Formats: sequence, structure tokens, C-alpha cells
Amino acid sequence: MGKRRVVVTGGGIISVLGKDWNTILANLKAKKNFIHYVKEWDERYPLMNTRLASFVDFEIDKNKYSRKALRGMGRVSQMALVATDSALEDAGLLGSPELSGGMTGISYGSSIGSVDPLMDMYAMLVTNDTSKVSSSTYIKAMPQTCAANLEVYYHLTGRIIISNTACTSGSLSIGYAYETIQNGKQDIMIAGGAEEFSPMTTATFDTLFSTSTKNSTPELTPSAYDVHRDGLVIGEGACTLILEEYEHAKARGAKMYAEIVGFGTTTDGTHITSPNQPTIARALQLAIDDAGISPDKIGYINTHGTGTTMGDITETSATFDVFKRAVPVSTVKNYIGHTLGACGAIESWLTINMMNEGWFLPNINLKEIDPKCAPLDYITGDGREIDTEYVMNNNFAFGGINTSLIFKKIK
Repeated sequence: MGKRRVVVTGGGIISVLGKDWNTILANLKAKKNFIHYVKEWDERYPLMNTRLASFVDFEIDKNKYSRKALRGMGRVSQMALVATDSALEDAGLLGSPELSGGMTGISYGSSIGSVDPLMDMYAMLVTNDTSKVSSSTYIKAMPQTCAANLEVYYHLTGRIIISNTACTSGSLSIGYAYETIQNGKQDIMIAGGAEEFSPMTTATFDTLFSTSTKNSTPELTPSAYDVHRDGLVIGEGACTLILEEYEHAKARGAKMYAEIVGFGTTTDGTHITSPNQPTIARALQLAIDDAGISPDKIGYINTHGTGTTMGDITETSATFDVFKRAVPVSTVKNYIGHTLGACGAIESWLTINMMNEGWFLPNINLKEIDPKCAPLDYITGDGREIDTEYVMNNNFAFGGINTSLIFKKIK
């Protein structure tokens, strides 16, 4: 049996940009970011350099979801649940018996589980008090909390793939789900990533001097690729894509947003936190080889674009190594910050929708391109209308994990 075609038949998102494409598109075209100054950190965390973050206005509907269903879910799993509900509804699969038939699986990730239950467990080691630890504490805190809670909620009986690989959790989940369907192991895969905000995460990057400290001008940061960029801002969110074998989707008359045609992933093997240009370039080339196309066919790349000094230089240089031309690029992170485990899924979903819209977002806050960044076509102004059959989304993570996904327009 040859490799099977894989299409995206649904998507759901929890983001500061909105929950539906029309709202998201309007916010992108407004060219305003969603970064905020967190005043309470002035007193709580005075030694932390940054005061910037991006939060989602999210509260689970407890009338829709039972207390029993939510018992083992922290904020990150709840966001993943709502995004997945939307995606399954969009795909026409919500409540379908196919979910529990054995040929539907899940591939989902986050950097960590929910933080509050983690604190409850750690606190007992300091206070010798176990009163805050319950039967659901670990379930909310465990790294696989999103995938495990979703497979139980939807009664999935197929494969489960856990991808807790920091900033590639979402994209690696999509890539592995794509390969699973491609190789005939499942017909449908729920794939994505989620992340809940915690100042603990911000502090982690702050200690590495990777966070933006433009505290008095949150609207001007992050500013990926700008010569005056000074780091990233942590955000949160969730996004789920429904992946499906092409003939299966066609037979049930499903809407198809895009076909996934290429996936490449590599590890650096050099350093836990410093990016490596050759292995990043190889991930991109592997995705192109998997798609069986020339790099010239790709009309747009959604870049990882964190706004860190070496991250931007290394990524753009690796991209130019592969494409050898000024390919159009832009980053979502200048709008919403770095959503870590969710970013690969959020950015893939937005890239697919932009491809179908024929319009691609600009790099807001990019005023003066850093000459150390490679000579790519950095989209600015009001965005760019591009009619292209292929687009790429790239993400890179701590641990030296690199991913590249290529999507093809459905004609």
C-alpha cells in the first residue's frame, strides 16, 4: 500500500486573536498586538526583568461540560477541550461513532501540565501537608494531561501520541498525526497543542535574558527581525486540527481546508537552548523532500520568529540556505507572543487560513531589518496578497527540536 493523502477537515482555536477566522482576520489586519504590562509583577516579582505577557480571556462553560468531565482538567486541558470541540464540530465529527471505532487517534502536546496542581504537590514537600493533594492533582499536572483527558472525554480507542516538546509540541503533534494517517494506521487524528500562562514560564526565559523588557511600550514588542528587538513575550492558547485520510474525508463529503504534503523534523544534537543552523535547514529540506516539490513552489513561510537575538538570525539564515531567495515570511508572535506548546498548531491553522484567504499577515513592529538576518522578503505594511499553492510553517524548541510542515491548497 502506498502512502495515503492527508487533509485538514476541521480546526478550533483559543487565542487572544479570537475563536473564528473572521475575527482573527480582522484583528490581524488591524495590526495591533495583544501584549500587556502586568502591574502586579512589580511587587510580586521585583527581580524579574520583564513585566510583559499575553493572556486569553477564557472561562470554561460549566453548564456545557459536567463537573465529572472537568474533574481531571486544569486550565490547559480545558482550553484544549474547547478548541477540540470546535474543531470536531467544524469537521462534522462531533458525536460521531467513528471517534470510538478504533481508527481515530490523538496526537497532542503542551510544554507542561497545569501549574497550580504542580504547586500543590510540591508544597507538601515543604509544609508536610498533603491536604491539597487529591486524586485528580497529578492528572491535571502530568505532561500528557491534554491528550489523556481528550481521549477519555471523546472515548477514543485509537492511537495516542504525546508530544511534550516545548515550542514544537503543536507542530510535532501535527506531523506525527500526518504520518500516522499516511501510513494507514488511523483514518482520523485529533492533533494540536495547548499552553496555559504561568509567570513561572516567563521567569524561565527571563533568567536566560530572552524576554523583552520594553515594559513601557508593550505595543511595540515582540519585534522579530528588527535590529532593536530585545526578546520574546510569553502568551497562551490552544489549537486543534482534525486530520483525515483524503478518500475517507471525500466519501463523507467533508470540507477540506488544506492537504498536508510535507513534514520534516530533526534534533540539533549540540545544545539544549542554542539553535543550530544546519539541522534547522535540514528539517526544512526534509519537509520539501517529503512534499516532492521544489522550494520555488512555496509562496510563503510562517516563521517561528521569537524576537530573540540569535533565534531570528539562525532561523532566517537556515531558511535562506534552503530557499536561496527572498521568500515572503512573517511571524504571528509579534501579535500574540510566544504560546509555547500551542504555537505550532495555532500558527499552522492561521497559515492554512491565510493561504485560502490569499492574504498574509505583516511583521508588525518591524521597522528596521537587522542586517544580520538573512535577506528574506519580510512582509510589512498592510500585509501581502499572495496566490500560492504551497505554504510552510516552521517551529523550533528547547532541546534542539526542529519542525517544518508544508500545506497545499485544495483545488
